[in-house]
Amino acid sequence: MAVQNERKLVLIGGGGHAIVVAEAARAAGFTIAGFLDDAEQPALTKLAGAGERLGALCDTPPTDAMVIVALGDQRERRRMIDSHPSAHFTNVIHPSAIVSPSAEIDAGAFIGAGAIVQGLAHIGAHAILNTGCIIEHECTVGGNVHVAPRAVLCGRVQVGEGALIGAGAVVLPNVKIGTGCTIGAGAVVKEAVLDGACVVGVSAQELETHH
Repeated sequence: MAVQNERKLVLIGGGGHAIVVAEAARAAGFTIAGFLDDAEQPALTKLAGAGERLGALCDTPPTDAMVIVALGDQRERRRMIDSHPSAHFTNVIHPSAIVSPSAEIDAGAFIGAGAIVQGLAHIGAHAILNTGCIIEHECTVGGNVHVAPRAVLCGRVQVGEGALIGAGAVVLPNVKIGTGCTIGAGAVVKEAVLDGACVVGVSAQELETHH
C-alpha cells in the first residue's frame, strides 16, 4: 500500500557527497527512490533506504519523484543541472540545520547537518551549504556555490555563481567573492576577490597561475 503524501527523491550522483545528501534526505522525511550515476557506487548502496542505481547520470529520473543533484564538484553539478531541464528539483535541508524564516532558499539547494542560515540571507539554486557552515545575515550565495564544512560567511557577504568556499574559510563582512572563485581551506578573506581567482592563506592572497 502506497504511503499517502510520500516524498520520493532521486539523487543525481552516487559518490561521497551523495552519501551525505541521502542521510540528510531520509532524516528530513524523504523516501529515496534511488540514484543516477555512471558507476554502481557500492558505498551509497550500503546505506539503508538509499535505494539502488536507476541508470546513468544523464538518464531521465522518474517523473513522479523530486530530484536533487548530489555532486560536490561545481562543474559536474552544473552539467547535470543543464542535462535535466525538466526535472522537479527540490531542496534537502537536514533537520538539525537552523534556517531563519526570513531567509530565501532557491530550488535544488542542499543544507547539511548543523549549518546555520541567518536572517535575510539568499541561497541560490543548487547551492551546497555543507556540514556546520555559517551564513550570516543578509548574505547572498549564488547558484551552484559550494560552501564547505565549517566555513563562515560574515554579514552581507556576496558570493558569485559557481564559487567554492573551502573548509573552515572565513569571509569577513561586506566582502564580495566573484563568480567561479576558489577560496582555499582555512583562508581568511578580508577584501574582494575577482571572478575566477583562487585565494589562499591568512590574509588570503591570490595564487599565481603558471603556464
